[in-house]
Amino acid sequence: MKNATPNVIARISSSIIASIISILLLLFKLIFPHSIQWWVVIAIPLFLFIFSYFIYSNLLEKFMYRKIKLIYKSIYDTKASEEERPEKMNVKKNVIKDAEKEVINWQKDKLKEIRKQKKLEQYRKEFLGNVFHELKTPIFNIQGYLETLLEGGIEDQAINMRFLQKARKNVKRMTEIVDDLQMIANLEDGSFSLIEEKFDIYKLATDVIESLEMRAGKKGIKLEFKEGCEKSFLVIGDRELIQQVLNNLITNSIKYGKEEKGKTLVGLYDMNEYILVEVSDNGIGIDSKHLPRIFERFYRADKARSREMGGSGLGLSIVKHIVEVHNQNVNVRSTKGVGTTFGFTLKKAK
Repeated sequence: MKNATPNVIARISSSIIASIISILLLLFKLIFPHSIQWWVVIAIPLFLFIFSYFIYSNLLEKFMYRKIKLIYKSIYDTKASEEERPEKMNVKKNVIKDAEKEVINWQKDKLKEIRKQKKLEQYRKEFLGNVFHELKTPIFNIQGYLETLLEGGIEDQAINMRFLQKARKNVKRMTEIVDDLQMIANLEDGSFSLIEEKFDIYKLATDVIESLEMRAGKKGIKLEFKEGCEKSFLVIGDRELIQQVLNNLITNSIKYGKEEKGKTLVGLYDMNEYILVEVSDNGIGIDSKHLPRIFERFYRADKARSREMGGSGLGLSIVKHIVEVHNQNVNVRSTKGVGTTFGFTLKKAK
């Protein structure tokens, strides 16, 4: 009997008992015709069927319920609260009926958890490997410069200052990586206190553009607002953190923009309760396969080119964490060879 319930088992068992007693009584009646009445031949098996069915169904249900209760205790890591118990454990019929479903759901949840843990483990390994790789290069460079200076290079006017400056540059790079990692850790664990205030996002974007114009000019890249977006909007957020978001996004657009023909456009859009901020460029673009991971720490779509251009490799990860700590969303769309657009939302001030 596939997937037989306690009621079905009790009914079959009672029927067998009643049938056996019926046959015996019938044989007895045939052998001794006047010993018992016909109603007795019918009534006793019927009574036995009802009595047996009642006993079996209750015993089986209690036995199965106890077993299923143990399964529930294994499924749920913590004890059910008083409010949860009626739903999960106290209603016997529901428990027995839904046990298979619960086990299947538990199995699916565990498989998802295992896959998630494997993914996190892989992510952890990649992260540690990336940290090692990012710090290894400046450490080895500093070690080489210092050894050269200690071996007599300090006396050579042609190289001593140059090597010290290079060593300082690599120390600065290491400091940036450590500072950025610390900031991400603080944003993740909630220890970073937001200083929320009302500010004009248009004015802030203008300040960031002006501060990066010289850097963009060296590559022949224009920084400006999209047509029709030169409007003031008051938003609520941590002004310094949002300034860092804009700085990181516009700096990225300069790094990967087209030299002499590049253009970075900042757009501001009123979305009723929110303001959408977009930073678009006509640069090299990002292959679609890299987009799902573009905000991961140290993830680089073009590793060789990215490292040549400098930076900690944590800029976009910081952008994501800052926006999310404001309970807002950040997104990216890009086409290889056409350009990239990053967008994020901010709560509009009333």
